[in-house]
Amino acid sequence: MQQGFYCSFLWLQCSFLAKSTGHWLIGYSWNPFVGTGLTYKLITRKSDKIDYQLAIGFALATGLFLIWVNLAVGIIGSEDNPINMLYLSVIAVGLIGAFIARFQPNGMAITMFAMSLAQALVATIVLAGGYYQTPPSTVSQIIVINGFFMTLFIVSTLVFRYAVRVSRNLDTNNK
Repeated sequence: MQQGFYCSFLWLQCSFLAKSTGHWLIGYSWNPFVGTGLTYKLITRKSDKIDYQLAIGFALATGLFLIWVNLAVGIIGSEDNPINMLYLSVIAVGLIGAFIARFQPNGMAITMFAMSLAQALVATIVLAGGYYQTPPSTVSQIIVINGFFMTLFIVSTLVFRYAVRVSRNLDTNNK
C-alpha cells in the first residue's frame, strides 16, 4: 500500500513541478485527480467501514482542492507567485502525519488538525511578511481563503474522530 501512495504523491508533485516550470501539458491536466483517486483506492481497499472511507475521501478531496486552487489561480497573487509554494508544506504535514499514524483514524484526526494549524501558519507568514501586497490579493481575501481551507481540515478532523467513535462502539458491542 505504501508503494502506491508514494506513486500517487510523486504524481501530484510532478503536476506542481510542471506548473512551476511552465509546462502546459501537465500543469492543468488530470494528473492530480488521477493521483488522488489512486491514493483513495489504495488506502481504503482493506476497509469496509464507510465512515473511515468518507473521512479519507474528505481529507484527500480537501488536499486536492488546495493543490488545484494553487495551480489554477494561486492563493497569493497569481499562480506564478513563488510564495504559493508554501502551501506544499500543508500537504507535507498531511503526508508525514498520515505515515506516522499509519492511516489509523485517531492519528489521522490529529494529522488533519495539524494541517489546519499549518494552513494558519502559512497565512500568518504571508500576512506578516507583507506578501499580501501582491496584486490582486488583499488581506481579507487571504484570511477568507485560508480560513476556508482551515475549516475543511477541521471538518476532516471531526469526521475522523467520528470514525474513531464508531469503531470503538463496534468493538465494545462485539465483546
